[in-house]
Amino acid sequence: MVRANVIRDGSLVWQEVPDPIPGEHELLVKVGATGVNAADVMQLQGGYPAPPGSPKDIPGLELAGVIVLRGPAVTRFHVGARVMALVGGGAHAELATVDEWSAMEVPDNCSLTAAGGFPEGFITAWDALVSRGGLSAGERVLITGASGGVGTAAVQLAATLGARVVASTRHPEHASELAGLGAAEVLEATEAVGRGPFDLILELVGGSHVADALSALDTEGRVAVIGIGAGRTTELDLLTLMGKRARVFGSTLRARTVWEKAGATAAVRKHVLPLLRNGKLRVPIAATFPLERAADGYDHLVKGGKFGKVVLVRGEGPN
Repeated sequence: MVRANVIRDGSLVWQEVPDPIPGEHELLVKVGATGVNAADVMQLQGGYPAPPGSPKDIPGLELAGVIVLRGPAVTRFHVGARVMALVGGGAHAELATVDEWSAMEVPDNCSLTAAGGFPEGFITAWDALVSRGGLSAGERVLITGASGGVGTAAVQLAATLGARVVASTRHPEHASELAGLGAAEVLEATEAVGRGPFDLILELVGGSHVADALSALDTEGRVAVIGIGAGRTTELDLLTLMGKRARVFGSTLRARTVWEKAGATAAVRKHVLPLLRNGKLRVPIAATFPLERAADGYDHLVKGGKFGKVVLVRGEGPN
């Protein structure tokens, strides 16, 4: 038996559960660190059920750790290797299973704590900015809600690609940190849309902000919606959409098939992991909490005002 954070009546309970058993092409990973994300909070509140094949009552979308067992058909990695991965759930536990093609090696220069907060933010950001958003060098991109895990990843990736990055945040005290990640301009959320036009807007807030984003686009601009913290519905001016020949699209990762996630991971492994390895990217950590105190980590995420990721780790306290 191992221990895990189990959802019971809207609360997290640290309790023993049966050992997860790796499938044919899965790795069994001893979790060293695991990020806390908005989707985990939504699942705890009953609003975001786990996808088929993932634990229904153990949250956690990303992890880093050490392989302790391989499924019989695994062809990649070896027992004892340090890996990180995006998963459908189950990461907020001492052991978790990972599809081998969704796993990435943890670079030697990267701690497990940082690696535990890497997959969700950087895979989400790359997928939205590049794979679906088509961001290219010289374009002007606005990243809303830039202080969080996905936002800080997106600022770095866009800057590395040669885009002109504008970051918006409700927390002006984060301006210097966002500039340090590569943002050419850092604006308060209320003034950002007035500083258009933008070729691409990464919309991490949702609600009425999507309509504002549309108004700030340049001709043939794109809005990528990947967050709904401000609401899941809005009204759009379709005449503006038509006149600008604009594109508004949305994306999530959790509900994708194993092979779709493997494809998204492969792109990050090829294009992004080398940048982490050579020190051109980093994972800003807002706070860490012991794995068994996951509820404290969830509370810290919800209260807002953080810069970077909240990460649960084994055997360490908040810092």
